[in-house]
Amino acid sequence: MSSPFKYFETMTEISVLRLLLIVCLFVAFYLNIYNVPLFDLDEGAFSEATREMFERGDFISTYLNGEPRYDKPILIYWLQALSVSVFGVNEFAFRLPSALSASAWVLGLVWFARFWMDEKQALFAGIMLACSLSISVIGKAATADALLNCLLAFSMFFLFLHLHNGGRQRLWLFYLFASLGFLAKGPVALVVPGAVSFLYLLSKRRWRDWFLLAFNPVGIVIFLVVAMPWYVLQYQAKGWEFIQGFFLQHNVDRFQGAMEGHSGGLIYYVPVVLLALMPFTILVFKVFANFRLVLKNDLQLFLVIWFLFVLVFFSLSGTKLPHYVNYGLTGLVLLMTIYLHDVKKHFWLFLPIILFFVLMWLLPDQLAVQALNERDDYFRLALSDMDTQFDALYYGLIAVLLLLNVALLFLKKSSLRIRLAVTGLSLLVFLNSQLLVIMGNTIQAPVKQAALLAKSQQIQTVVMWQLNMPSFAVYFDHPLEKRIPRAGDVVFTHPVARQQLSTHEVLYEKGGVSLIRLSQVEDS
Repeated sequence: MSSPFKYFETMTEISVLRLLLIVCLFVAFYLNIYNVPLFDLDEGAFSEATREMFERGDFISTYLNGEPRYDKPILIYWLQALSVSVFGVNEFAFRLPSALSASAWVLGLVWFARFWMDEKQALFAGIMLACSLSISVIGKAATADALLNCLLAFSMFFLFLHLHNGGRQRLWLFYLFASLGFLAKGPVALVVPGAVSFLYLLSKRRWRDWFLLAFNPVGIVIFLVVAMPWYVLQYQAKGWEFIQGFFLQHNVDRFQGAMEGHSGGLIYYVPVVLLALMPFTILVFKVFANFRLVLKNDLQLFLVIWFLFVLVFFSLSGTKLPHYVNYGLTGLVLLMTIYLHDVKKHFWLFLPIILFFVLMWLLPDQLAVQALNERDDYFRLALSDMDTQFDALYYGLIAVLLLLNVALLFLKKSSLRIRLAVTGLSLLVFLNSQLLVIMGNTIQAPVKQAALLAKSQQIQTVVMWQLNMPSFAVYFDHPLEKRIPRAGDVVFTHPVARQQLSTHEVLYEKGGVSLIRLSQVEDS
């Protein structure tokens, strides 16, 4: 079968992979980041906390709807504040620091991979990371996770380079990135490299070297200079309340028990990993099919310890969220790159993406069924409006991309890496031009529209009741009050909840949200 990619055939494989990497970076992390409303809860909370920094003139302590927020350290808020000061209060500004961090994360992986493999493999590793489903989603979210993953990856890269080749500068760079990670999300930035390096050195019978690594005087000074000043300033401002809120509640308590209902069994992350690495899932099985070989190579041993520690550690945690496993996926992606050559039947490599598009074709019907059975009032109402979003473009794009991937399966004379890269790009195109846009229009656009209406009518105060959607405050440009509504209040709630309130006027209602004004006089 002759290849339809005649232009690509005139280029070297490396040139094509470089071009595909650039395109994948753009589609994965920048396409439509300005065009999709902020998702609640996390994007809304981070963005509103950043917006309130300007409102309060306080760039040390973060607040959400006027209340102290101790969920995460300060670095992502500073970066978002810098972006907002340049681009204004909008989705693009809040998401740009994450998109840039994710881009640096992918390019850093390519840089590190070149030390151990040829450029084709290194470029393909970067493409796989950028195209993986979970990475594309978290890589542009207005939260701290893309930043942490970037800093964590670089700290692990320099850590292994130091352990393998020595060199004080590599050790100091490890401390620098770990310190920045501590400033981005806290103890996890130290726990992962600390535990992985200990287990790796223990396996090599070099456990004494770990203490030299962990207690390096210059490294400790770097940590104290980079990471600690903000923690000291925050403690001076908030005292024990900060220690209790950040270290104890959002770190210790989060590990010991499930917070906000985010629980799961011991195998919770197994299907999460397989889904997160779509469409390259099959390569995960090839890595562990060669587990004995992995253990015999220093780099591969380090990478598998990195992934397995993250997997086991967060499997034992009481609070489980899908993006926690991302902290170990960088190492696993490198291993998947190494064992690509071990796949003899290419059918299995293309099967996940083919099944994905088949499932996406059936998704509207599945969501309709889910809407009928959904117990949460907000999501039941929101999902009931989603069917209008699935138009001819949605089904047409699925059909084109499905046929493309079937064709790629049979183009056996073309480079396997290029074919798989195009497969990954096809997932990115669908995810970022259709799926996330549809979800945003259905779930979050009504929140944004209600907030903009309240702002245009110059409403001074809005009470949020029986909903927790901080993105409303971002678009309203003012903190919300969270309390029981009183006569005369403008209330942001959902249609079922508003029926429990006294006489009111509906200002806006769509999907799962309502904006109402209560009567000035209480019902008798």
